[in-house]
Amino acid sequence: MATTKFVTVATIQERFNLVNYTPELNLEESHVTVADVNRPGLQLHGFYEHFDQTRIQVIGNVEAAYLSKKTDEEQAESFSKLFSYQIPCVIFCREEKPVKALLDEAVKAKVPVLGTDRATSEFMSALIYSLNKDFAPYTTIHGVLVDVYGEGLLITGESGIGKSEAALELIRRGHRLVSDDVVEIRRPNNERLYGRAPSITQYLIELRGIGIIDVKSLYGVEAVKDEQRIDLVIKLEDWTKEKEYDRLGMTDEYMNILGIDVTCHSLPIRPGRNLAIICETAAVNHRQKKMGYNAAEELYRRVQNNIDENK
Repeated sequence: MATTKFVTVATIQERFNLVNYTPELNLEESHVTVADVNRPGLQLHGFYEHFDQTRIQVIGNVEAAYLSKKTDEEQAESFSKLFSYQIPCVIFCREEKPVKALLDEAVKAKVPVLGTDRATSEFMSALIYSLNKDFAPYTTIHGVLVDVYGEGLLITGESGIGKSEAALELIRRGHRLVSDDVVEIRRPNNERLYGRAPSITQYLIELRGIGIIDVKSLYGVEAVKDEQRIDLVIKLEDWTKEKEYDRLGMTDEYMNILGIDVTCHSLPIRPGRNLAIICETAAVNHRQKKMGYNAAEELYRRVQNNIDENK
């Protein structure tokens, strides 16, 4: 497990198309290390107890209205104290613009000042969501991730067992490849996992005997996807006569990834089995279960009703 160490202010500025009011400063040198943000209303009034200086500071209508009651020199003085904490940056929302005296203090303290026309709450929500993805715990898993009818299907198993071939057949059936061979998985919150491909292998599949193929070039942009939530794991394994396999699906197995249990099915491989169709059916069946219908439970109910009727 690991997390991103930092995100540069330059990345945030580009990602959200922010106006840079301090072009004299190098935004690559300012780093953000936490996903939380702060509206510094209390700090502008002089209260700094429990102040987290690692957070991005966001100025909205309320803070701007408070500042408008002050002279330019008083604003500069308030921000001079704020800048002394070496905060990552300050972002003005709703097209609010900082005064020149404030910008002079920002340049002196080397704290970037940016701006956006977006509403404060909406922008903060988008910013926190984006930073949560950047700083989310992550891991890598050897497998293939495919979007099947909107369900994220992670196919795992030993090398050479047929994961890439199953993914290729799913792609030919209209589904979308997310990653082959290595899947980078992030946990932005305690409920969901998202997987994507490393940039070096994005849109590529390795087929033994053929080599590397570019799915995006061969099948078009509709055959690939950059990121997908992981909903189901299919574990491919060699079939053995001695092992008992689940035939009803009354109880679910789980695979723990980054502290989250993901439903997992062990799929034995034998000659003649169409892996793509089985994986596709597993995804649809999982989706049906989430909608409240379980075929195994329905079978059990019918058997019980039949027993009761014959008593």
